[in-house]
Parts: sequence; C-alpha cells; structure tokens
Amino acid sequence: MEKKLTDFIGSSPKESKTLTREELERVLKKAADLIRTRVDYKYILLLLFLKRLSDEWEKEFEEYVKKLMKEGLDRKTAEELALQDREAYTINYPPEYLWRKLREKDIENLPQNLSQALKKLAELNPNLRGVVDRFDFMEFMLHRDNAEILRQLFELFSGLDLKNASPDVLGDAYEWILRYFAPQKAKEGEVYTPREVIRLLVEILKPEPGEEVYDPAMGSGGMLIGAYLYVKEKKGESEAKKLFLYGQEVNPTTYALAEMNMILHGIKSPKLAVGDTLLRPAFKEGNKLKRFDVVIANPPWNQDGYGEETLKKAEFAERFKYGYPPNNSADWAWIQHMLASARDDGGRVGIVIDNGALFRGGAEKKIRAKILKDDLLEAVILLPEKLFYNTGAPGAIMIFNRSKPAERKGKVLFINASQEYEKHPEIRKLNRLGKEHIRKIVDAFEKFEDIDGFARVVDLDEIKENDYNLNVTLYVFPMEEEEEIDVKAEWEELRKINEELAKVDEKIEGYLRELGY
Repeated sequence: MEKKLTDFIGSSPKESKTLTREELERVLKKAADLIRTRVDYKYILLLLFLKRLSDEWEKEFEEYVKKLMKEGLDRKTAEELALQDREAYTINYPPEYLWRKLREKDIENLPQNLSQALKKLAELNPNLRGVVDRFDFMEFMLHRDNAEILRQLFELFSGLDLKNASPDVLGDAYEWILRYFAPQKAKEGEVYTPREVIRLLVEILKPEPGEEVYDPAMGSGGMLIGAYLYVKEKKGESEAKKLFLYGQEVNPTTYALAEMNMILHGIKSPKLAVGDTLLRPAFKEGNKLKRFDVVIANPPWNQDGYGEETLKKAEFAERFKYGYPPNNSADWAWIQHMLASARDDGGRVGIVIDNGALFRGGAEKKIRAKILKDDLLEAVILLPEKLFYNTGAPGAIMIFNRSKPAERKGKVLFINASQEYEKHPEIRKLNRLGKEHIRKIVDAFEKFEDIDGFARVVDLDEIKENDYNLNVTLYVFPMEEEEEIDVKAEWEELRKINEELAKVDEKIEGYLRELGY
C-alpha cells in the first residue's frame, strides 16, 4: 500500500526550550574533536544547516496544522492541507527526510539517506540548487572509520533542538566552526578574515538601510554578514533587512558555505554568485558594471596570473583604466575593480590588502600614482602583525571615497595601528583587535586630524615628493612610551647608595690605617 505524506510526519516532539549559545558551542566542540583532520569540517556545517532546516520546517508545519484545526478541521485533514501549501514555509523541507525520520531509518544507510535529503532539498528550493547538492555524504562510505564518525556526528546533532534557536546563536555557531578550523585550513590556502577586522572595516564604511553592499571576494560571506549585523545593532532588525547584499566567490564549495551562512544568520534573499570576479564579474546593469554604495573585501593577497595579457581579455576591461598590475600580484587589479564598482555619488570602498601593495614599485607604483592624482584615497591603516591565520604579515586597510568631503580633498589620513592589539585568547601565536582598539582607530578616522604617534593627515604633494609611497611608517611612527620617573624615590635610592658607599670607604680607610698606610 502506498504511503501518504502524512505517514512520514508522525507525532511532533514537545515544545522545546530556547537553545543557548554555550550549549550549542559545547556540541560543536565535541563534533570538532570527533572529526579532527579525518573528515572535512564542512560536513559539520552541513549537518548544522540540515538539522536547523528540518527543525524549523517541523515547527512551522505544526503551527500551521494548529491554525487549521482552530478553524474547524480535524488533524488529518489539517496535515494534508498543510503539506500541500508549500508557500507557507521558510524553506520547503522534504517531510520524508525529517531529521527524526532519518534517525528511524536503517542507520547503515545513513550516508545514502542524507545524500537523498540534500538532493530533494535542492529540487524543492531553487535557491538551494548548487548549494546543498554540492555535497555528498557518500564520501563517508569510502572508509569504514569515516562511516562511524558520521553516525556519531548524527547522534551528536540529534541531541540539539534548533526549533527555537535564534539566528544570532546559529550564526555565531557557524562562525565558531569556521574560526575553529581556520588555522588548519589556512595551510591549505583558505582565507578566514577575523571578525574584528571586519567589524573595523564596517564601522568605518557605515552601511545604511537601503544601501547596496558588495563583496567581490566574498569567501564564506563574513564581510556581508558583518555589514548586516552592524545595521541590525545600530538600527534594528527591520532596518537591517533593508540592506541589499551582493557577493561573488570563485570557489563553488565556499560559495555554498556562504549561502548556508546567510540562511542561518536569518538573512533573506542575498544575491550571491559563483565565478571569477576579475575575469567575469557577475553583477551587471545592462551592458555596464553594476555600481554599489559600499564595496568591501579581503581578496587573496598577491594573487598571480592576472597580468596585462589576461586582464585585457576580461569582461569590462575598462575597469583597469589606471593600468595593469604585474602578473605576480593582482592587488591593484582588485582595488581597481572595487573602485569601478562603487557609485560615483557616495560610493565607499574598504579593502584589506598586503602591506607591500602600498610601496612596491614598477607597474603598481604607476597605478598608485594615477589613483592618488584622482584623489580617491581617503585613508591608509597599518594593522598589527599576526592578526591573520594564513600569514604573520601585518596587512593594511585602504579606504577609498568617490565623494570625499571638501575638507578631506587633497589629503590622505595615515593611521599606524601596529601597536593596537591584544593576545588572542585561544590561539597562542595570534593577536587580535580588541574593542577599545577598534574604537580608537574608528575615532581617529572620523576626526581626521593629527594624533602624535598614531595618525597624521598628509597632503598629496608630500606623498608625491615621496614617489607615491604609501608605507604608513613613512608618515607616522608609534611614539615610544617614556618611563615615568619618580624623582623623590630615585633621590632616596641614590642617597641610600651614597650612605652605603661612605660606610664602605670608612671601613677601607680603617683597614689601611691598620696596615700602616
């Protein structure tokens, strides 16, 4: 006899309590310890995502059924109607693959069943095509030990009830996983931008409700999410939802992680794309490059393979009107793309870049000179060393503004924040920006005035005299803290020493007299 969809639902679990951030992180820590380096950490992210979608759909289904029953329908009829109305759910989840139903199936076939759940999810939700179906749990079948790890991971997540978990908690959990595995993945070339660096950039660029924010090298979506959370914190969730987010990522798997990251953070309908931004930018308006209010990114530093010959063949080659970078570093190709993507009226650009891009010669110096002559650069910030998981180099932030205020025209603010850090609480070899450091840097940017040993406003003429060198230490160098001297205490110490020397002299004179001298 053929089963009806209602047969797959069964009885719903009792109402759950709200899951705390600490409880969720405890489970994630166990999951991380369980997989170590034997299984790709992305499967932890995927299981968290799948469990959330399953629990959320089940909660919405039960609420819909109760609503229909209040209108006079019996439960069976209400369930059948609730299953037919796919528009009623945040995400269409296949009821036959609900998490608790998967748990009831043959556990030996768990990889197959999870893979089928992902395939069905992609079929039911166009926005998840190329996202969840990019992963295949059948990889766990390649090794017997891995299959057992998957079973244990599944049971670990089964103990979580994510029905009432807030997007903030889920988003933090997702970020926790990315951050936890960042040192390991950095060795394989993956870049994770510390959230403190993102916060600094966002506080400087100040996205507003209604604005369009674009990250051309989006990774797992941290910059865009940081912009959303900033507006949410400052003006509330309803205003944050008025922010329009755009991002492009070349790695399909990383793009998929970004899509899931957005959903778990409660961000609806971001416009994300896969592809090589420098060669084929995804966002266009007619036959022109789309322009944005805020452009923000931490692109790959010193990326090779994007010299003149390659970029001349790229779409919208007019982006590189200031010149082509050398083949061994695309830093100034990224900067030019971001400038070309910013609106003429009020467009702001913030980029995290290799410190060497500020002063290297050759083709890069020529590009720097032309951009400076157009008066687009507003500030350069030297960051502390050891902030990033993939390099100990300090890095820098460059802020560009297509509508510089009159009082800032013809000038560039240099901020030397190389000493603004605290030791990372979890990773011994790393530093991080504390809240007070971020505040100090943002305040200096907003004031746009000289601060001894920390910030200096420099005329473009001086930069020209320095051969367009933007090395921050050339313009502002941290003041060495002078040790305060307690004059009275020092005098007392000196007096005691003199008294002791006098006693020693007296003794020596006594010895000499005894010897007849």
